[in-house]
Amino acid sequence: MSTDIRTVVVLGAGTMGSQIAAVAALAGYTTALVDIRQEQLDHARAQLRSRLDRDVEKGRRTRADVDAAWEQLTLTTDRDAVAASADLVIEAAVEDLKIKRSIFAELDRVCPPHTLLVTNSSNIVSSRVADATDRPEKVCNLHFFNPALVMACVEVVPHETTAPETVDAATAFVESLGKTPVRLKREVPGFVANRLLNALRREAVGLYEDGVADFKDIDLAAKTALGHPMGPFELMDLVGIDVVYLIRLAEYEQTGDPSALPARSVKEKYEAGDFGRKTGRGWYEYPGA
Repeated sequence: MSTDIRTVVVLGAGTMGSQIAAVAALAGYTTALVDIRQEQLDHARAQLRSRLDRDVEKGRRTRADVDAAWEQLTLTTDRDAVAASADLVIEAAVEDLKIKRSIFAELDRVCPPHTLLVTNSSNIVSSRVADATDRPEKVCNLHFFNPALVMACVEVVPHETTAPETVDAATAFVESLGKTPVRLKREVPGFVANRLLNALRREAVGLYEDGVADFKDIDLAAKTALGHPMGPFELMDLVGIDVVYLIRLAEYEQTGDPSALPARSVKEKYEAGDFGRKTGRGWYEYPGA
């Protein structure tokens, strides 16, 4: 456990937020998972119980560790009550800049002066929310990867006025979770991993749209020639084609570069509501999803 951080609050009980909260609780932190909707918290609790119980059954975790984590984890709709004693707040709410700026401004008023305020966003860099607070030096991105309970990488991304002490504390926190911090020297939309991934995805979609190969064969090449665990189209279905689409729009909004816009085929699937595994259909079909 990081000596500077003992109490963690995670805002947003979606897939990412709930798993980040579970990771923190498993590492021994007093953790609160917050959402504005009780039904979302109930869903998150059920999903985490199922996931962690399965991990115990498969021998990935011990029952004692999981039980101890549940003792550390609180799920609540009362954000201000738990934020008032937080050492670190991780925002994992909706990818909407206006909403995020409002959240950071409210947290700045409620949290103690020492509290670090970080966003898990991979599209909205922290400089765009930091100036909504009176503590921009204590704001940065901590970008976890999905599924956060499994993925080792966490990108630590400062903005221009993030204090070195904030970066060090955030890095130590990531290490205390058993994760691998990747420290960026400066912020850039998409950070490192997603920019690498976007380059592969852009080329894969281009090959498909140009009629060079079917998406299934492109995935097959990525797995059998490059050793990737899944192909770029399979990965889009896992992450969510809606997420891929909105990330591309967010990058375009920040850079103005037309090449950042979503590809035609991705846009068509987004507009059809075919988001991948979550909807039962994306590039592939998922019966019973």
